[in-house]
Amino acid sequence: MGVMTRLLVVGGSGFIGRAICRQAVDEGHAVRSVSRGGRPDDLDVTDRWADSVEWTSADLFAPHAWRDRLRGVDAVVHSVGIAHENPQEGVTFERVNGDSAILTALEAERAGVDSFVFLSSAANYPTARRAYLRSKRRAERAIEDLNLETVVLRPGPVYGPDQPHFPRPLNWLCSVVDEIELVAGQLGESRPLSVDRVGQAALDSALDPADRLLTVEAIQSA
Repeated sequence: MGVMTRLLVVGGSGFIGRAICRQAVDEGHAVRSVSRGGRPDDLDVTDRWADSVEWTSADLFAPHAWRDRLRGVDAVVHSVGIAHENPQEGVTFERVNGDSAILTALEAERAGVDSFVFLSSAANYPTARRAYLRSKRRAERAIEDLNLETVVLRPGPVYGPDQPHFPRPLNWLCSVVDEIELVAGQLGESRPLSVDRVGQAALDSALDPADRLLTVEAIQSA
């Protein structure tokens, strides 16, 4: 086992976030999560890794409520994101995908965190909407010159158990395509990736921020 890293996953109760938390626990790291929901309600007794995570329920836009979670942290991963907007409730791409990442990165910089990993998105795949991508790219630009190591991951479609944004047949099709290299290798940024592979790439980047940008191809080969 390597040196233990103290990791904060912002959005750790989400689809990709919990994969990052689980893998970090399995590798022996100290893991904290901040998200609106806190510890996921759908975890069962077999998800024992979750007992090793410090779960915090907080509004990301009220940093005074979770700023103490950054104390002593070596790396932060931001995995918050929405695929659909609800402007009437203040749930927009710019606010959730963009502003929350920028705010978190600024808080991480102020706390003296070493590295910050941002889960962004590839551009050229069917379900990526223009406004969605615009919010991600704005966040990428805003964090690139901060005084900490920043890494941006740009996966395309991400599949796996309990994928909240894909109907079950599409989730299954993505898993099949990913296993057929002759097909998947031709898809470029549209290539589907498993949530475990994306989670591992995010964790590895937090532990060793060697590259500033990981494309679909880089995530696949990591």
